[in-house]
Amino acid sequence: MIAGSAKGRRIKSVPGDVTRPITDRAKESLFNIIGPDIEGAAFLDLFAGTGSVGIEALSRGASFCRFVDKNNQALDTVKNNLKLTGLSNQSEVLRKDALRMLAIHPDRKFDYVFIAPPQYKGLWLEAIRELDGNSTWLSGDAWVIVQIHPVEYEALTLEHLGEFEQRKYGSVLFVFYSPSSWPGSG
Repeated sequence: MIAGSAKGRRIKSVPGDVTRPITDRAKESLFNIIGPDIEGAAFLDLFAGTGSVGIEALSRGASFCRFVDKNNQALDTVKNNLKLTGLSNQSEVLRKDALRMLAIHPDRKFDYVFIAPPQYKGLWLEAIRELDGNSTWLSGDAWVIVQIHPVEYEALTLEHLGEFEQRKYGSVLFVFYSPSSWPGSG
């Protein structure tokens, strides 16, 4: 279920078990944490799956969201969900390997980067390290939000990003990072 301008619309799931959808409770909690700062923000949804987090960001006032996934079924689902919610014109859907994309020079900066890769494969570690090594993807006060199962967590020493918060909702753990120069990070 989506809140904001597309409130009440139920988005479609990706067929099969290639994605792990976020629970409505965890997603609502995440956007309660972000609050009104989402207004006008640029949002990057990596390992997009159904696109529900990026769509929620758009529905709550983000100005733009780029959805990245390499699975064709997931991308078709994201496109259908954007059409269903009427938010296609504020978005871009790319079939790319998220890790490879993070290694290149960005075409824009993002205020929020959401990382929710397939579980138990260490992909979140690779993604956060890629972003740390190429933080030009991030605006100065950006948040990088990782969604993992709590057993996947490990503390990281990063050069440009610092962990500043964790929130757990059942089997969902959100880990929040920001550029190290930002007060309150680290």
